[in-house]
Amino acid sequence: MKRRDLVAGGGISLLWNALARAQSRAGLPRLGMLRFGTKMDDEALKPFLGAMNTLGYVENKTIQYDFRYAENDAGRLRALADELVASKPDVMMAFGGDMAPHIRDATRSLPIVFSVSADPVRLGLVASLNKPERNATGVTFLHDELGSKRLQLLKEAAPRISKVAFLWNPNHLDNELAETSRAAQALGLELLSLPVHNADALQHAFERATAGHVDCIYVVTSTLMVNSMSRIVQYAVENRLPLIGGWGAWTSAGGLMSYGPDVSLMLSRTAVFVDRILRGARPADLPVEQPTRFELTVNMRAARSLGLNISESYLVGVDHVLE
Repeated sequence: MKRRDLVAGGGISLLWNALARAQSRAGLPRLGMLRFGTKMDDEALKPFLGAMNTLGYVENKTIQYDFRYAENDAGRLRALADELVASKPDVMMAFGGDMAPHIRDATRSLPIVFSVSADPVRLGLVASLNKPERNATGVTFLHDELGSKRLQLLKEAAPRISKVAFLWNPNHLDNELAETSRAAQALGLELLSLPVHNADALQHAFERATAGHVDCIYVVTSTLMVNSMSRIVQYAVENRLPLIGGWGAWTSAGGLMSYGPDVSLMLSRTAVFVDRILRGARPADLPVEQPTRFELTVNMRAARSLGLNISESYLVGVDHVLE
């Protein structure tokens, strides 16, 4: 094989593996982290990295972080996961329920720590939340009552709504569609299910929502939806539709409200799992953590633009009010 063929065909992977071996020789533990987006816009990991620092892990001094970025191309995730596993890190990190399966399929032996809003059991990451029994553990934002509670809060804030556009990613396995469907029936609401498999399918979902005369939007948060947040919020604003999402970022972006766990706290908790595994614990023996505290955030500017008069009694129960 000619040298230029080696460089073109596998030089990058060989270089990464050589660097990984050098880091291992240096005696520092190494975390392999697969990321969907780009290095430039990767702000979501700050709580995790901050918690690692608090625990005494300083990059390039007491730990090594080995990142792979898919550059917003889902088609690259599987190969990047395989590449990371081949470099043999001490722990593999899975952030996001639509990325975790790629890491799950890449290794059945390396320890995996995840932070997902999907169901770890349905994803095949663990046997159960209390007894993972496999090579993975971590935190899930999932909670059985979140779907019904979000819809109830939206109905109380916008009493005139009757038809809900339910935006979700079928690749993101959770119980939210079933839970929200039951809640919609109890509240006398009609739910229009709008599955979105990729960013290209989002426009078709908008067209179906418009044709279906929906009067509000419920977004199931996933990596795909977060990366499409500006487009989704823009559609809601332009069509004067109250929008509720899974946590505060949706209200900060211009949506009406959000209800869900403190994401920063949950990401910080992920660092605790990494620390315990690096100290010798087995993922199989560490129960998955679920959120115990939930935050309601309301964007009052969005409420005023929608002509909603949210009562003082309602606002008493709001954790964050954005003016």
